[in-house]
Amino acid sequence: MNNFMKTVMGMGAMTDKVIATDFLISTKAGIRNLAFAITETTTPELRAGLREELRNAVKTHEQITNFMIERGIYHPDDLSEQLEVDLQITETALKLSESAQQ
Repeated sequence: MNNFMKTVMGMGAMTDKVIATDFLISTKAGIRNLAFAITETTTPELRAGLREELRNAVKTHEQITNFMIERGIYHPDDLSEQLEVDLQITETALKLSESAQQ
C-alpha cells in the first residue's frame, strides 16, 4: 500500500471533512455556472433543462450543508468555529497532497 493510501486510511473523520468541504465548494461552483448558462441560453428547451439541473444542484447543496452541520463540520452561524474547522481542513488537505507526492 502506498503512503498516500496509508495516510488517507489513518485520517478517517478528517478526510470526511475534506471530501464534504470539497463537494460543497464544487456544488456552489456548479450552481453559479448553471445560473450563468441559463442567462446565456436562447433555446427554451435547453433553458428548461438547465433550470432543472439548477434545482437539483440546489437540493444537493442543501443535503451536503445539512450533512456537514449535523456532523459539526460546517458552522454557518459561528464564524470563529468555522474558521478553526477550515484551518484544520486546509492542513489535512495539504498533508494529503504531500503524501500523494511521496
